[in-house]
Amino acid sequence: MHATEVLRDMVEAVPERLRALPGETAARRGPDAWSPREELGHLLDSAVVNHVRLVRVQSEDVPQLPGYDGPYWVRLHNYHNRPWSQLIDTWQLLNQHLLMAAEGTPAKAWQRSCAFEGGPPVTLDFLLTDYVRHALDHLRHIGIRVDDFAVDGPAARSA
Repeated sequence: MHATEVLRDMVEAVPERLRALPGETAARRGPDAWSPREELGHLLDSAVVNHVRLVRVQSEDVPQLPGYDGPYWVRLHNYHNRPWSQLIDTWQLLNQHLLMAAEGTPAKAWQRSCAFEGGPPVTLDFLLTDYVRHALDHLRHIGIRVDDFAVDGPAARSA
C-alpha cells in the first residue's frame, strides 16, 4: 500500500489506540529514554518537518533539506508535561494536514528529488514512505499495535 493510503488509515485508527494505552504516559523507561509523551511529541515535530519537506520538494528544484535536532525540539516543547489527550489530538491534526498535502500531490511529483544535508538524492516517494515507517517504529515503541499498517515503497536510507 502506498504511504499516503497507510497514513490515511493511521490518522483514523491510531488516536483511539493511543487513548486506550494503559499505564502512565509520563513515565520514562530509563535515564536517557523518552517517556511515551515525549516520543509522541517527537512525532508531532516529525510531522511538521515532513510537511515542509513535502511542499519544498514540489516547489523547488532538488532542494537540500536540513535535518533537525529531535531531542532539542522535544525538550523545547516540554512534551513530558503536556496532557496525553492534547498530544494525541495534535498528532491527529498534524497528520491530517500532512495527508491533505500528500493527497494533493500529482502522480508524477512523487519522483521529484531532494537531498538531506549533502547526502544522495532521494525521491518524494521515499521521503513520505520513510516518514510513515519512522512514525510506525515510534508508535510500536510507545506500545500500540501497528502491525496492520504495511507500507510499500523505497527502502529506508542507511544510517
